[in-house]
Amino acid sequence: MTQQTPEPIRFAYWVPNVSGGLVISKIPQRTSWDADYNRELARIAERAGFDYALTQVRFTAGYGAEYQHESVAFSHALLAATERLKVIAAILPGPWNPTLAAKQVATISQLTGGRIAVNIVSGWFSGEFRAIGEPWLDHDERYRRSEEFIRALRGIWTEDAFTYRGDFYRYTDYALKPKPAEPLPEIFQGGSSRAARDMAARVSDWYFTNGNTPENIRVQVDDVRQKAAAEGRSVKIGVNAFVIARDTEDEARAVLQAIIDQADPEAVRAFGHEVKNAGAASPEGEGNWAKSSFEDLVQYNDGFRSNLIGTPDQIAERILALKDAGADLALLGFLHFQEEVRYFGEQVIPRVRTLEAARAERRAAA
Repeated sequence: MTQQTPEPIRFAYWVPNVSGGLVISKIPQRTSWDADYNRELARIAERAGFDYALTQVRFTAGYGAEYQHESVAFSHALLAATERLKVIAAILPGPWNPTLAAKQVATISQLTGGRIAVNIVSGWFSGEFRAIGEPWLDHDERYRRSEEFIRALRGIWTEDAFTYRGDFYRYTDYALKPKPAEPLPEIFQGGSSRAARDMAARVSDWYFTNGNTPENIRVQVDDVRQKAAAEGRSVKIGVNAFVIARDTEDEARAVLQAIIDQADPEAVRAFGHEVKNAGAASPEGEGNWAKSSFEDLVQYNDGFRSNLIGTPDQIAERILALKDAGADLALLGFLHFQEEVRYFGEQVIPRVRTLEAARAERRAAA
């Protein structure tokens, strides 16, 4: 069933708005969580050809993330520093109510010409919920709440008098004015469990999956798209990957090994315990990190498994393989963000576009 989208693959990057970077490792990183660094990074990414930036949502320290900037306010700061880049603000049901989120995002949308999107995070860190006094729901209940959250967001943004009767959220003739600017904010979500895929098929615009091989990604893509088609919908797919682009493959592999060699074993094991328990609570006993090894967990979205590690030519070819598997977007992490995002824009994205153009010419000639 998998069909490659005729559109160019898009690129997004993880915003390092929490400390510790994107790896649970003690390796030195020329990456900072502070505002000035991230404003400049957003401008670099925009010039490099990135379409989106995704802010992270964390409320408590853990696994190297001692400091965290709040995601929605930070997203607005990045939007104010750029002209074209879209920023996806991560939002966690529980701490957020759809009413507040809808109003925050509508205002930011008006202020930025519609460049704000949202990523609804169902939650994996039970200790975080306990720390802030929020109930920790069962696995499928978390996704059921997220689905209601998305339905409420979309209803508030599109209806003049929104009425809704859910188990978690209820509205009676609620009118939000002003609405967001057009186009409406895109709604992203992640997860690999059955509940996550089913929710994406019913309500989300985009589905994020953890890093994986093209073959395994294709299985998830086909499942989501078949279920979405049955609902009369279509869903775009984003794939996580950690990029180590160097002039030679040996250099890139040496960096990967150094990251793993200097991993914080206690933090990696604690993170793995937390996320595997969250996934194991699903009825099928499987979630995003069910098959992740210690080495995979050093990059906390299984980004090494997508294998964007090597020379620019190798990485461009592997991005096309992800696209062949159904990916519409590559969501990327880096070790030294500013310089590596710039290098990726100079050396990798042009190669990807050349490969895409060549394929388009071959199809046209066939």
